[in-house]
Amino acid sequence: MRIKVQENCASMGIFVKHTEVLDLVNDQGRFEGELSAVESKFRSDNPELLKDIPVIRAYRDFYWKLGIDPTKTRPSGEALRRRIVRTGKLPRINDIVDAGNVVSAETLVSIGIYDLDKIKGEPNLVLSSGGEKFEGIGNKVEVLSPGIPIMVDGEGKVMHIFPHRDSVLTRVDLSTKNVLIVGAGVTGIDPSLVEEAVRLTAKLLSRIGGKIVHEVQ
Repeated sequence: MRIKVQENCASMGIFVKHTEVLDLVNDQGRFEGELSAVESKFRSDNPELLKDIPVIRAYRDFYWKLGIDPTKTRPSGEALRRRIVRTGKLPRINDIVDAGNVVSAETLVSIGIYDLDKIKGEPNLVLSSGGEKFEGIGNKVEVLSPGIPIMVDGEGKVMHIFPHRDSVLTRVDLSTKNVLIVGAGVTGIDPSLVEEAVRLTAKLLSRIGGKIVHEVQ
């Protein structure tokens, strides 16, 4: 599978790295050691200094360009780091999601993981035309305005609002066996860091039976 980034998105500085992992048996609790390690590593951080880290700065700048206030809607890696400082803990969802959270908290790269069996065709990153429906995880269905960067599958189903919101339609649950891992890149973030974040996530998942289909693209 390849993800196409349309020119109107690429011109905004958007890029992605991705791979697929197949034949997983999802469960809970198998990454407790990794979760605890990343919690210990960042628990004593000063959250006020996070905004000065180049990766977070790049995501924040991109959010402002989209009209999103990043002090209210945090980039995912920053949100995870702040949660560690605030509560001492990362969420425990399921093994596949937990692997992505471990890597995102460590690298600060926004990682999306999608159930491959719920995706039709090949995904594209496009700007919304307006009127598309999006059902975010934990949110009601909303109708999108024009000009929002979104990832859609071959049927036009909105999987993701770039780079921070995923849809219930392709979310990972305990029945998920095959996944698409996507690292979200924007201007100011080294593509090699995004690539490494995707590779690390896939490597974690390979430890619970998953088979990596190809090198990160």
